[in-house]
Amino acid sequence: MEQVTSKDAQPIQDNKKVVAGILGILLGTFGIHKFYLGYTKEGIIQLVISLVTCGALGIIGFIEGIIYLTKSDEDFYQTYQVNKRPWF
Repeated sequence: MEQVTSKDAQPIQDNKKVVAGILGILLGTFGIHKFYLGYTKEGIIQLVISLVTCGALGIIGFIEGIIYLTKSDEDFYQTYQVNKRPWF
């Protein structure tokens, strides 16, 4: 009988791609998608920029939401959840 070692086991991936993408599209102006992914500092920055520009730079969140949804599940997971890339 073969035993499974820890290096053979696949980590459970909690992929947040769809929720983060939808939040980026709908509430990206407020940086909600950043907070959801655990990027508190970047979420606050996006929120402040949005308030200062009266929402004009809210397009950034919309664009990020589209980028999130167009990436493959594995690419999104590696880029934004494992490597913690906060912007685009």
